[in-house]
Amino acid sequence: MPGWQPEQMARRAAMDIPDGACVNLGIGLPEMIANYVPEGREVLYHSENGLLGMGPAPGPREEDPDLINAGKKPVTALPGAAFFHHADSFAMIRGGHIDLCVLGALQVAANGDLANWSTGDAERIPGVGGAMDLVSGARAVNVITRHCTKGGQPKLVEQCTYPLTGRAVVKRIYTDLAVIDVTVSGFRVVELAPGVDLDLLRQHTETYLVA
Repeated sequence: MPGWQPEQMARRAAMDIPDGACVNLGIGLPEMIANYVPEGREVLYHSENGLLGMGPAPGPREEDPDLINAGKKPVTALPGAAFFHHADSFAMIRGGHIDLCVLGALQVAANGDLANWSTGDAERIPGVGGAMDLVSGARAVNVITRHCTKGGQPKLVEQCTYPLTGRAVVKRIYTDLAVIDVTVSGFRVVELAPGVDLDLLRQHTETYLVA
């Protein structure tokens, strides 16, 4: 299928992060965004395990086992980075000091509802992490995700069928097929990935798209 690769999705999401923003990145695809800061901008990447000033992933054999993000992946620390207690990190989140968080998703509804911690399957261990704190404490919430599941089911839906992380919280979505805003009229297409047209996008989206 045409569209962006994960690294291209992460780079595209990073392009929209404003200069000087304090940004929390969720586990999975969002973590890759830390590898990209647009030229001429300073971004403070925050990890809820207690790091502000997170840099890109280290090179081969340059990993520090004591320097990881919330997903337990090796990261670097930029000059001036700060380390602090896990509780202080969540105080930053709950206190409204995070400008933007970028999370993964299982489903996003047309009104901005987000489901990203459980499919409701009793056989699978749910993984809420800090997502519920982030969607209520961050000033803005974006999502980066594959447009469809591995089984081909749309993740952009009219209503979420999975347990919700937050109601009407998502502002913008980055997928391998497009950049999409959540508006009062539903999903609005901002940008199509290379090789993707509106017909293809609509075929892989459960709900109405505003062109």
